[in-house]
Order: sequence, then C-alpha cells, then structure tokens
Amino acid sequence: MSGPPMTSIRQERDSLGTKAVPAEALYGVFTRRALETFQLSDRRPHPALIRAYARVKKAAARANATLGLIPRRWADAIAWAADRVLAGEIPDAAVLDAFQAGAGTPMHMNVNEVLANLANERLGGRRGRYVPVHPNNHVNLGQSSNDVTPTAIRLMALELAPPLERELRALERAFRRLAARERRVLKPGRTHLQDAVPITWGQVFTGYAQAIGAARDAFRVAADELRVIGLGGTAAGTGLTAHPRFRRLVIRELSRDAGVRLEPAPSTVTTTWSLRPLSACAAGLRGIAVDLGKICFDLRLLASGPHTAIAEIVLPEVEPGSSIMPGKVNPSVPEAVQMVAFQVAAHDHAIALAAAAGELELNVMSPLVALNLGDAFDLLTGAVRLLRERCVHGLRVDRDRSRALVAGSLVTATALSPYLGYEVVAELVKEALATRRPLTDVIAAHDLVPRDALARLLNPGTLTEPEAVDVVLRRRIQRAPGYARFRAARGL
Repeated sequence: MSGPPMTSIRQERDSLGTKAVPAEALYGVFTRRALETFQLSDRRPHPALIRAYARVKKAAARANATLGLIPRRWADAIAWAADRVLAGEIPDAAVLDAFQAGAGTPMHMNVNEVLANLANERLGGRRGRYVPVHPNNHVNLGQSSNDVTPTAIRLMALELAPPLERELRALERAFRRLAARERRVLKPGRTHLQDAVPITWGQVFTGYAQAIGAARDAFRVAADELRVIGLGGTAAGTGLTAHPRFRRLVIRELSRDAGVRLEPAPSTVTTTWSLRPLSACAAGLRGIAVDLGKICFDLRLLASGPHTAIAEIVLPEVEPGSSIMPGKVNPSVPEAVQMVAFQVAAHDHAIALAAAAGELELNVMSPLVALNLGDAFDLLTGAVRLLRERCVHGLRVDRDRSRALVAGSLVTATALSPYLGYEVVAELVKEALATRRPLTDVIAAHDLVPRDALARLLNPGTLTEPEAVDVVLRRRIQRAPGYARFRAARGL
C-alpha cells in the first residue's frame, strides 16, 4: 500500500531513514509511514478525539512554559496551532485510518506533527523542518501516547456526553407529556404477551419516562469517573521525562480549557493499562440502549395491525412502508432506533473485549475503544433525537380501541381475587372464555357478587391503583349461598 498519491514532495528523516512527504502536508514522516501501512477501513478517528488531543497539547505547552522548559512564545505558537485544530480548520490533523498501531501512537503523532508545523510557520519557520518546535521534543514534552491517548478518549466522552443527556431529558419530558395527556385512559396490561391486568396509558408512558431518566442517571455516574485522568504518567505511569510539577500544572490548564473539572488519578500506573472507566462508560450507554430498544419494540407492538393486531396507538407516518403493498405504513422510526440499540450493545462488547486485552504496563487497544465509544455516542444521541422528533411527538393513543379491548377482555378478573379467591376467579375466567360471555355476566349468572358491589370493584378508576380490601364485603360474598354452591359444583 502506498498511500495517497503525491504531487510535489519534501524529504523528512526519522530513525528508520528518509521518507518522501507531500510538500503541502502539515503532517510529517511518522504520519506518512502510518498512512502507507494502515488502510483498513477508510474510517477516521472521531473529530472530538482529535479536538481532545489538541486540548492536551495546548495545556501541556502552557504547563511546560510555566516550568521554564520551553520558551513562552513557542508555547503560545503551539497553543495557537491547537486552537486552529479545535476550530476544525486543519483537515491534516486526522488523516489516518481509525484502525492503526496500538496505543494510538500514529494518530497522536499525527497531531504532534501538525501542531509542530503550524507553530513553526507561526514563528517564521518552514514546514517539515521542525525548527524551532519539534513534534517529539517540544509538542510532546513530558508526555507519551500511553497517557495522552487514554486522556484524550476521556475528554472525547466528556464532550459527547452532555448532548446525549440533553436529548434523553427531552425524550423523558415528551413521554411525561404523553402520560399527563392520557393519564386516565385505561388499557389492557399484558405479561408474557397475554392479557393480564388493567393499566392506564399514563402509567405506561410514565414508566417509559422513568426508565429513560434512571438510565441517564446511571450513565452519569459512570461518566463522572472519566474526569480522573493519568496525564503526566508518560510511558508506564512512572512519570519518566515529565517535570515533577508537570502533572499538577497540565491538569489545571486542561480543566480550564476543556471547561471540565478534572482530577489526577491516584495511580498513573493504573491508568496506562486499565481502560475499565471507559468500559464502564460504554456499559452505561448500553444500559440506555437496552431500555430504549425495549420501548421501541413496545411501540411497534402496540401499533401493530392496524386491523388485525393490537393497534392501540397510531404512530406518525414518516414514509411508505412497502415497495409492493400500496398504502402500507411501517413503524420505521422505532425499527431504526432498535437497530441503533443493538449496535450500541455491540460497541460495548467490543470495548469490553479491548479493555480486557491490556497486558503488563499498557493496553494497546485504546484506538478501538475510541472508535467504538465515539460511534456509540453519535448513534445513541441521534437515535434518541429521532425517536422524540419523528415518533413520540405525534404519537396518538386510540382511546376507543383501548377502552374496547378492556371491555372485551378478562383483564379485570384479578381485581376479584381478594373477594372470591384465586380458584373461584380462575373457574369464572375459564367459563367466560369458553362461552364468550363478559365476565360480569358469568358472575351474575352464578349470583356470586351483588351487582352494586361488582360495579364498584370493577370501576376503571380503582383497577390501576392499590386499594385496601373491603373485609366486610369479602365476608358478605363468601358467606352467601351462591358462593358455596359454586365451589361445590366445581369441586373447590
């Protein structure tokens, strides 16, 4: 593999020898070699990851200048270059395939070389000469791919988390608005996909909202640990080549620039090999995806039909549903969001495998973690937004259908168990099913419950909330002659 074609070139030298680099490129020889070697997916590192690298380099330059290790004007030039990367003005800052050498060294050096060339041009130097600013000796002073890359992945996640959380809060509010609008509308509750007990749409939608809020809160706990970083640990976490005060200063600078309160890790040895906090973050995303996928499956099921299945809700029509069946409309948005949920779970699995692959003093799988974590954030944020905007907004409950299903079902039977007993109610349900009569008619035929009491017990307003058993009524029912005759006739 030779990499992209070059028109005019410049020669750069490294420990492996001399290499031609495109004359106009802001990257250098290290990146060029990686371009020629790693062409696996045509995917680039996440833009937020490159921004995070730039923030680290900006903070490191300022910390090193404060320590007197590089001139202040060099540090200012590096910071200026980093700001251009942060502004998205430098395409060369991320030219490599996301699948590359371990520990993220190629993409890290890509950024180092770009910043060095930009800084040198700012200071009057020439591209590719690395005078006075060198990518390793100055841009990377006191750092290693082994502490910078895990730090950059954390910063990427901390940048991508707030938009996701905002979308989750908005979706939660949308479901709560639905719950308020439909709070008194009764529907059949189902367990094992079979009729069970009555429930209100208000309770259903409140449950969705609560689940989304709880998943968001659990994710926030996991994401909060990402503020603990090991920058300053360098190659193996021992801090070799870094000034003793560098770690404290660079974290202070980075916190200020990123707008996030960061903390030094208790053990930088641990942070060079342990990617568990990133895996925990991915697991938090998976947790959101799990409940989101379940909700989407529910919406598809509840909208199924519309004439031959449940059809209790009507989803907004976003596209024709078939290339062959005219007029057919599918639950396209929940289908797409379910696919995202499955993919996010797959990303989490890949991250967990990568996090478990650390050996000795380093985990070299960090680029895979970065790629999957960034993808998971993007997919989930977009899916939550899509579900809210194109499905939940515009979702309509078919109230008549819901009420008819309750009236024509036996979901109210459980409410009678405290008064008639489980066995008696089971016999009544079996008879109602066999004769296709309403449960109330079967009860009345056997003279088991006075009609006024039956109407009170099966009042829709009391079927979905806990209520104390009327002990006096229970005694009255179970002492009546009809109750004893029914039990005797059924061998109970």
